[in-house]
Amino acid sequence: MPSSSSVGLLIEALPYIRKFQGKTFVIKYGGNAMVDPALKDGFARDIVLMKLVGMNPVVVHGGGPQIGRLLSRIGKESQFVQGMRVTDQETMDVVEMVLGGLVNKEIVHLINRHGGKAVGLSGKDGAMIKARKLALHAVPGEGLPSEIIDIGHVGEVTGINAELVSLLDGGDFIPVIAPIGIGDDGATYNINADLVAGSLAATLSAEKLLLLTNTAGVLGADGQLMARVDAAHVERLVAEGVIHGGMLPKVRCALDAVAAGVGSAHIVDGRVAHAVLLEVLTDDGVGTLIHA
Repeated sequence: MPSSSSVGLLIEALPYIRKFQGKTFVIKYGGNAMVDPALKDGFARDIVLMKLVGMNPVVVHGGGPQIGRLLSRIGKESQFVQGMRVTDQETMDVVEMVLGGLVNKEIVHLINRHGGKAVGLSGKDGAMIKARKLALHAVPGEGLPSEIIDIGHVGEVTGINAELVSLLDGGDFIPVIAPIGIGDDGATYNINADLVAGSLAATLSAEKLLLLTNTAGVLGADGQLMARVDAAHVERLVAEGVIHGGMLPKVRCALDAVAAGVGSAHIVDGRVAHAVLLEVLTDDGVGTLIHA
């Protein structure tokens, strides 16, 4: 027999289901949620349920640990500069194989196994993600100009052609996208999945952007989780140094998406089972909601 708490959750979810029917949600999938078997199954079920009740989820995934493991197996050492993987042509071949093949197809399989109709894509499909080489600037010494560091095939988004995603969304399909872009020069680029998700959410005028991470969300100056906060307050916390380190790029991505017209951006604790549904369909959520 279902418990009263389960019934309560269903009742709580009902107005959100009504509100979000036909709306697009871009979800960046990464962190523990991509590694722990129970969390992986829970994520797939969440995505399938969203589609079944009339929402349009779009998944953008990372895969850094999986890339690192395969590079290690072939005897190639991973190198990072300012948190970004140095990506020569050989490494780019591995990145494309892991992200566009191994990881992407595993996610597609999980969603399909739980009753969804997922379609795996990379940013090269339909010329979806247009990119250029990322110009990474070294921190200059005193009185010295900033130096540009070449870290290879690492890119930044210059444009999104979302026609293919919209076509799939309009049917019963769930797009699952690897963050690989193509340059005007024909070169292939590895792009940060958060940035791809944010750009895609802006292009699709998404209702929500959800960034799964391994932290509770955005913490205030008192160290407590901020469940809901406006963009101006977040900007102040960034300026004051309260938000720093690894959380800073995620927050910047969220702020850019909201400024570009996305309804709200959420930094979600992916270590919590069914984090996506809890954030979207309950009053309290499991992360931080950032709105304009």
